[in-house]
Amino acid sequence: MCLIVFAWKYHSDYPLIMAANRDEYYQRPTTLAGFWEDQPDILAGRDLTGGGTWLGVNRQGQFAAVTNYREGHQQPAPRSRGELTANFLSSDTDIRQYAQHVIDEGDQYNGFNLLLGDGDQLHYCSNRQPQIQTLSPGIYSLSNHLLDSPWPKAIHAKEVLEPLLKTNSVDRDLLIQSLQRREPFADEHLPDTGVGLEMERMLSPPFIASKDYGTRCTTVLLKKYQEKNNQIETTLVEQNYGDDGVPSERSTFNLIGPDRADQ
Repeated sequence: MCLIVFAWKYHSDYPLIMAANRDEYYQRPTTLAGFWEDQPDILAGRDLTGGGTWLGVNRQGQFAAVTNYREGHQQPAPRSRGELTANFLSSDTDIRQYAQHVIDEGDQYNGFNLLLGDGDQLHYCSNRQPQIQTLSPGIYSLSNHLLDSPWPKAIHAKEVLEPLLKTNSVDRDLLIQSLQRREPFADEHLPDTGVGLEMERMLSPPFIASKDYGTRCTTVLLKKYQEKNNQIETTLVEQNYGDDGVPSERSTFNLIGPDRADQ
């Protein structure tokens, strides 16, 4: 997962509005979003190499998403970062306690950013900074550096998302379209993460398309208040792409619950 943009408790009807692009090598085996046979409470796509996921939810109303922290040096045999999300979604640990556990074991992984939440609270942590952040209402973006780092793609994603939040209903198609820019940004605005200028250019747009690596799917995750039954409806939409960047399968899932924690 290389770009996440989201509004947290910013819209009166939706505590969470999130759109995310997952970038990966085309040859890395993956299953489409669905409920896992071995962990049926988890709804997510699955990385078949590491066994985890980049973004998912569970039937208890929790959600998690991870991105890599891009840097030139990588550990030779790290633990899979996808297990950070999967382990959270399959546990009953308090969110902040789980985040602290992740930070304590952070040196076992290459660099990562992790979002952990439910309909009431949302936390951000990374093994590239010591503190856990409890997020206040607002619009955020997360790419392959720390939360809200001013990378061009992250700034662009927030600028495109903000006007989409000014309506009562949220258009899922527009959220998917908001992450479709494929043009690289100008060299003078690119970060230097130690991977070389050519790679920085290739990785700079929200939607990546190259010979061997690119955007594999766009996921929209919505949480909406249901006043009639005092619950939260979770909607997950996954739009997949072929290695030519052309849209392929799309799946939509809806879950109801749990009760609103702020009532």
